[in-house]
Amino acid sequence: MVEKATPVIADRKNNPFVRIGQRFLGVIRFVKQVVAEIRKVVTPTVREWVGWCVASGIFVLLLMALVSGMDFGLGKLTLWVFG
Repeated sequence: MVEKATPVIADRKNNPFVRIGQRFLGVIRFVKQVVAEIRKVVTPTVREWVGWCVASGIFVLLLMALVSGMDFGLGKLTLWVFG
């Protein structure tokens, strides 16, 4: 009677087809995880969206005022020192 040979683990690690198959399984697992995480995302309401837009606009205006003030002040300082 002839016994079937069982594959050796080392042979499976070195087999290029097994490595390629494992990569495809990894990609498939990644896509499944991405889809599962995207399903958890909650779409903001219009009120929340408008609130964040207003807050972002105010923040940008404050930064513009800060940079403009620094530019004006440093320009005056430069004229006073070297002027």
